[in-house]
Amino acid sequence: MPKQKITKEMIIETAFEIVRKEGLENLLVKNIAAKLNCSVQPIYSYCANMEGVKQELVARTAKFIREYVAARIDKKDYFRSTGRSYLKFAKDEPNLFQLYFLRQQPDVYTLDDLYRKESSQQVGIFIAESLGIGIEQAKALHLHMIIYVMGISAMAASTNIDVEGEDIQNQLDMAYNTFLAQLKGETHGKDIGNL
Repeated sequence: MPKQKITKEMIIETAFEIVRKEGLENLLVKNIAAKLNCSVQPIYSYCANMEGVKQELVARTAKFIREYVAARIDKKDYFRSTGRSYLKFAKDEPNLFQLYFLRQQPDVYTLDDLYRKESSQQVGIFIAESLGIGIEQAKALHLHMIIYVMGISAMAASTNIDVEGEDIQNQLDMAYNTFLAQLKGETHGKDIGNL
């Protein structure tokens, strides 16, 4: 039987499955080679070092996250259901959550940098149109919810919190309603922080 040709896609898919099931600490060239039943040479021929594999893995994980979230969005409550989907992702896929959201990002210095990296102009426009608010208000609301959801998601990825439980859902709704009310000027002078 001829030897199987190892491709870059096979390496990245294998690395993805290792991290997904066993955690980032088990992402070693020897573990990838063992799963592919090959020597380490093909892996090094496609990726000079483990950093190359990790960069490809981040892109593969981003694609997985987009598909995961898209499959769980409620079109009637698009914005809030997106946040809930990210929270469920953190609970269902804690190793991928850690790889993607808790990775070092040396090019992010401000929350604006983070927002530009993790969102798009289209999302801001969609939120503004859906809620009848200005584009800057929509971006501020979205950033607040990203921060809030990622905080709860980090807890969910490392604890036994029931992310679909009523208390977490109530927390998300309360944060959303509070942030939106402040943006619309409905808090009557109550200061909950700068936007």
